[in-house]
Amino acid sequence: MTDELPVHVGREKPRGLEVPGSIDVEGSFDIRFVNHGESVYVHVHLDEGLSDLGSIEAGNHFVEGESQRFIRVDVDTDRLGDEPVLGKLKVSSAHGAETRWVDVELHKPEEERESVEVDESLSHPQPEEPEPEPLVDKPELIVLGLGALALIVAAGAAVVIQNMVVLIGSLLVLGGVLVAMFFLINAE
Repeated sequence: MTDELPVHVGREKPRGLEVPGSIDVEGSFDIRFVNHGESVYVHVHLDEGLSDLGSIEAGNHFVEGESQRFIRVDVDTDRLGDEPVLGKLKVSSAHGAETRWVDVELHKPEEERESVEVDESLSHPQPEEPEPEPLVDKPELIVLGLGALALIVAAGAAVVIQNMVVLIGSLLVLGGVLVAMFFLINAE
């Protein structure tokens, strides 16, 4: 089966038509006019059997010289049954100077089954990514936070009270925080 009806215009003689005698198509198809000569008007008509299911945008079409032109025959495939529809397509050139009839056997298109390619790597379990550890589980951060809080309290007390005992106590707290940080860093 094909999806295109080739029509040669002006190949053997001016405005002459060369068209296959029959065509088998599935659903909508194109008529491809190949003009080998001068510009010409072509006419396309579907007989009663085909016009019930198909349509053409316009009947008359201008095909420039030495060019190609595609004309779409749209078919309502939802209305096609399991049995093919037989009909005729009329093609003429130069306002009827040449006329040809083509037997058309119209079939319902087979439903396309879409396949999905599955990569082989999908059959293997994917490694799970480790979840990030919450900040609370890190003891060094807790010690650092408590040490910073103790330093702030000690420094505030030394400034407010202005006492030598408080200043010495603040320096001892600072020393303890530094020693704790040293052991935490070296423990890793």
